[in-house]
Amino acid sequence: MTQPRSIPRSGSVTTSDFPGFSASPSASFVHRSNSISTSPTLSTLHQVRPPKVLHQLDSGDLKVLILENISQQAVNAFKDAGFQVDFNTKAWSEDELVEKIGQYHAIGIRSKTKITAKVLKAASKLLVIGCFCIGTNQVDLETAAKIGIPVFNSPFSNSRSVAELVMSEVIALSRQLVDRANEMRQGTWNKVSKSCWEVRGKTLGIVGYGHIGAQLSVLAEAFAMRVLYYDVLNIMPLGNATQVETLEDLLASSDFVTLHVPELPETINMISTPQLEAMKEGAYLINNARGKVVDIPALIQALKSKKLAGAAIDVFPAEPGANGAGTFNNQLNAWTTELTSLPNIILTPHIGGSTEEAQRAIGYEVSSALVRYLTYGSTMGAVNFPEVDLRPISADQTSLVRVCHVHKNEPGVLKKVNAILGNYNVEKQFSDSKGDIAYLMADISGVSEKDVHDLQTQINQTRSNVLTRLLS
Repeated sequence: MTQPRSIPRSGSVTTSDFPGFSASPSASFVHRSNSISTSPTLSTLHQVRPPKVLHQLDSGDLKVLILENISQQAVNAFKDAGFQVDFNTKAWSEDELVEKIGQYHAIGIRSKTKITAKVLKAASKLLVIGCFCIGTNQVDLETAAKIGIPVFNSPFSNSRSVAELVMSEVIALSRQLVDRANEMRQGTWNKVSKSCWEVRGKTLGIVGYGHIGAQLSVLAEAFAMRVLYYDVLNIMPLGNATQVETLEDLLASSDFVTLHVPELPETINMISTPQLEAMKEGAYLINNARGKVVDIPALIQALKSKKLAGAAIDVFPAEPGANGAGTFNNQLNAWTTELTSLPNIILTPHIGGSTEEAQRAIGYEVSSALVRYLTYGSTMGAVNFPEVDLRPISADQTSLVRVCHVHKNEPGVLKKVNAILGNYNVEKQFSDSKGDIAYLMADISGVSEKDVHDLQTQINQTRSNVLTRLLS
């Protein structure tokens, strides 16, 4: 479940922190090849001269495409940075993206828009992708990295919102609240206590003890629940939660099982007939993770046979691309009607992180990361890219240029690039690699406007070049 990836935290930066920021295209240079220990955080440095955004001379101002009704705070952050922003409330299909994405330098999406290899091939100007959510499986991360496009997300900002939703579902399932509420709407008075339970003293089993799972365990203990958790990593618990060795141990001991895992090959259908049979008689299943981790037809059979007493599902294998009546139907998922007809089941439209607080936090975090990359070259927090950063250029370094060089991870690259930079004073430099891709940032001084063109040309002509930007 929780992936062992270190996520360094750096100060969030908006252009309002840097008076005098310019997004002028008048000194802009970007080239993408046809072939495919961190510095001090920006928030600790003051009185700095922000670099200008550099892109192709004929490309105009940087354009950002925002889809899926992302927080207006994010939209405002991009506008404050001097970017042109096109905002849409709905997801775009692959065909729409292929047709239109070629004009944009950055894109912000949530979970419904799919950035495939076909879309990336059409994205001739694209520099960066922002996933305004936890997951990034909607993006072809490997292809994006190979063509020099980092992908950023917000792995923690909605953790509390999801944890609170799970606790509400635990109580609602144990008291059959959804069924009673629906009966009242139909004029039926059905006051019953049979098969309705307190959650106090019951066992909550958490599959995936990451940020959501850990927060959830604290909330559950406040309700006097016993908490077990299973994770592929050994993780120190919060409170009195207990880690179990196997998923089967957790399933056999839990009254409520809640899933908080990413969508990976090993987690697809991780809850199917054998796992459902291993659960306690009359237990409840909750999935606010990813739609494909539960075998829905198998769950339907477990509910029909009364093996399970109820379930709460917030995510589905296929989900509508937009809100609207009739969009969640059998054409989308063949079992929809059968699922919606079952008693004591809570079905919600992927709203785990859909709170005002979470969306504001996500909007701020991801937009800050994208602005940092576009204006400073920082890739801290990127999920598919080497994480590299340099301290900002100071105000008195007027002839200083920042080289942001994405290249293939192969021997001899730094030797060739440093030979090109050897005619200048390299003020600072940092490089790192991840898989087949490496990323170099270097600040060089004493560079004239003519030198910039020559420098750009020489780096572009190196065999390993993927994408090079110069910021000044």
